[in-house]
Amino acid sequence: MLKYALMQPAVQRSDLQVTAAYMLTLMQRNMSSDGFVFSDPSAPGRFSAPGCVVASPSFDADLSTVTQNYVYNWTRDAAVAAIEIARAHQPVGNAAGSGPLGDYVTFAATCQQSAATLARACYTIEGQPRNWTDQNDGPALQILALLEAFTQLDTTTQDTARALVARNADFLLAEYQNPSYNLWEETYGQSFFTRSVQLKSLTGLQSNNLGIPVPSGVGMAIDWLKGALQSHWNGEYYVSILDAQNPRAGYDPNIDIVMASVYGAIDCSDPQLLATAAKLRQQWTDPTLSSAYPINHQDQANELGPLLGRYPGDVYDGDLNNDGIDHPWALCTANFAQLYYTLGAAITRTGQVPYAALSADFFSQVGVDQSTAPADVTAQLQAAGDKMLQTVVLHSDHLELSEQFDATTGYEKSVRDLTWSYAAFISAARARQG
Repeated sequence: MLKYALMQPAVQRSDLQVTAAYMLTLMQRNMSSDGFVFSDPSAPGRFSAPGCVVASPSFDADLSTVTQNYVYNWTRDAAVAAIEIARAHQPVGNAAGSGPLGDYVTFAATCQQSAATLARACYTIEGQPRNWTDQNDGPALQILALLEAFTQLDTTTQDTARALVARNADFLLAEYQNPSYNLWEETYGQSFFTRSVQLKSLTGLQSNNLGIPVPSGVGMAIDWLKGALQSHWNGEYYVSILDAQNPRAGYDPNIDIVMASVYGAIDCSDPQLLATAAKLRQQWTDPTLSSAYPINHQDQANELGPLLGRYPGDVYDGDLNNDGIDHPWALCTANFAQLYYTLGAAITRTGQVPYAALSADFFSQVGVDQSTAPADVTAQLQAAGDKMLQTVVLHSDHLELSEQFDATTGYEKSVRDLTWSYAAFISAARARQG
């Protein structure tokens, strides 16, 4: 009898596109519908409304080692998941006329109507605001999700989506110059990631051909955000948070800079982005650095990896037995792989390699120098991305993805079945196709 616990994926043999299709199904298990309902572990007798996307099915009584309750709907995580559902172009409705994208829009409207501020980052599975931090990236990402899904919605739901976009845009125009908590919900200040997704959402709104009105002030906000993003460059890397009210040691380089390219407006060919990315990879792979993950040295022997984390001073590991060190995350690794893929696709499209003094270290990490032909650069970048995604597959629990991997053993840790882990893998696999 075959036991999954004794069976491991073959090294570098998994078809990443097939794997991503399967992960789409795993991700959608975290989304409720009228026929698939969640109960609230913190409030028995309360149940999910259709379209709720929980960050994870884990809660404090679910796993003996985990103290976190992720059975909530984060605006940001739900938007990232909705983007992948929209890009999959699945059937949009059932016999009753409902479907995952329509449910997502309806639930988003419920959350908007119940919240005192659209910055509220987290909601119960019924759509009521949770006592949580306020973050200004959620409304921007929700605009991007609604623009992505719009043509797949019925006319009534499109009207709801237009109203959602309008409220989100009004919020952003009032708040884009103001600080908020960053996407890691730890530091309050001017976030590079937040500014980047705000810029992308307003640019997408400005250029939309869906009949969605563009409010006045969008052009001015776009110009301001472009300048604000450049202020994060310190000569060596992009700084994650400016004017932080509660600064943290070891917060930079931070993977949210790469994520600002995956989800936001930062050009994947930007030499300053690539300089930052090179430092990110080095800090978790260089054996002379204390921040390097032991599992990366083991995986390198199999020509796999590396796995990447959030930032070198990270102490959150999601477990009861917190060891006070940072660990790699599935979504961070997949997002970095996506940077490789999107840059390779850009080089193929333009025939130009953004090789410069700032980006030299980034390219040398994948075996590229200034004499490498563009087609070979693309091949090397794709191979580097493949190694990262194959490593995620190898360390997964039979394709089920938790939040983190143990930095020493490679085994999954923290909350299980993280929605964003699946979404990041799916997005990277799609980017691999160009």
